Amino acid sequence: MVELTIRGDRLRLRVRGMDRLWAMRSRLDIPLTSVRAVRVDPTVARGLWKGVSAPGTHIPGLIIAGTFYQDNRRIFWDVRHPDRALVIDLVGQHYDQLIVEVPEPNSAMKMLEDAMHAAPAAEKVDLQPDMSTRDK
Repeated sequence: MVELTIRGDRLRLRVRGMDRLWAMRSRLDIPLTSVRAVRVDPTVARGLWKGVSAPGTHIPGLIIAGTFYQDNRRIFWDVRHPDRALVIDLVGQHYDQLIVEVPEPNSAMKMLEDAMHAAPAAEKVDLQPDMSTRDK
């Protein structure tokens, strides 16, 4: 599971518990200006094909966590319960998409949408990769 917070102009995702081991990551920091869309989508986590893991863990019906490549996109996953899956589309980042489990997906989606609308419009054109999504 992931804890999602907004810190200033950044989205912070903290991977919790043993999921850090399976996902091989503990934290992601993303500029809000790089978030293009967010949605609650349980169906995306229910399908069998998640892509090629590099590195990541996929045990069907149990967990999908880590970095996966699918259709020329790099996707970060951390989902055990598909009903709590939140999909975050990104641009100009290390990952093209984040698919994560959060305790209250609808609340998290609203919080992120509100923060996206509050981000300065002038900064939203910056498409340069931000390598801060890498573990430190």
